[in-house]
Amino acid sequence: MPLPDPGRRHPIILPDGTPHAGTVMLSQVLDHPNIQTGDFSYASDFDPPENWAQHLAPYLFPGARERLVIGRFCQIAHGVRFITASANHAQEGLSCYPFPVFDPAQMASYQPDTRDTVIGNDVWIGYGAMILPGARIGDGTIIGAGAVVRGSVPPYAIVTGNPSTVHSYRFSKPQIARLLSLKWWDWPPELITRAEPALLSGDVEMLETLAPD
Repeated sequence: MPLPDPGRRHPIILPDGTPHAGTVMLSQVLDHPNIQTGDFSYASDFDPPENWAQHLAPYLFPGARERLVIGRFCQIAHGVRFITASANHAQEGLSCYPFPVFDPAQMASYQPDTRDTVIGNDVWIGYGAMILPGARIGDGTIIGAGAVVRGSVPPYAIVTGNPSTVHSYRFSKPQIARLLSLKWWDWPPELITRAEPALLSGDVEMLETLAPD
């Protein structure tokens, strides 16, 4: 089966031939200077917004000093929010009140937290999850529904809860190492199409036989 067209806004076509308006390719809807997203990553929402960037990352303003980076082949469910570094208040003083943001002369240069939020490749972020400022989520991770994620999440972990914790890992450590070395998400599209049976069945050996030289 061929891969979905990464240049198509709505990649899912329903049986009646109409596109599913609630699912979008992120590369086609996120026109924001502070957001970088890889091909084939998509988001779904029961009430599709007009402005997907504002919907997913409501505190990330153009010109802010941090980025939201989303890898390839990510899957983002309804209600997911990225609370990026611009949302944070300074905590070193006697008050957390952001006095400078009310002064136009200071607002542009005032940002106490400038950490990037980075989502790896092939990450599934479940319903209503919240990704906090500076989170770094490893490749192949599953974020459970409603999880509140901060800090670094190892590759191929399954994390749940508030605050989120690693519940388990999807594969053994040797398998994870093999998958990270293969980096199938960076392969040419035609090769990924050939690898689909291996990816769907969990056959690492078959995947290795298809790896480019």
